[in-house]
Amino acid sequence: MPRWLWWTPLAVLTLLAGLLLFRQGWIAAHMTETDVIDHFAARYVADHGGQKSDCVAVPGRSAQVWIEVHCGDVVIYPVDRAGRLIALPEGPEA
Repeated sequence: MPRWLWWTPLAVLTLLAGLLLFRQGWIAAHMTETDVIDHFAARYVADHGGQKSDCVAVPGRSAQVWIEVHCGDVVIYPVDRAGRLIALPEGPEA
């Protein structure tokens, strides 16, 4: 078997990893505040049965939180810059 064939799996894995990382970067670079607000407002409607108009967004209060989506009176969705929901610590140390 030729020696270059031994390196083919490594080359394929490297190419695949590069493409996946490029895709994640593309998604993160093109995510807007509106996308995040719409997503979590739809989640609020599905989970709690309210209306999308019950939700507003404010900037995050800590460094790790990009946007806080407040829905209704008690539901708060803290979201990081990648669009993921953050579970913040609760209690006196929060």
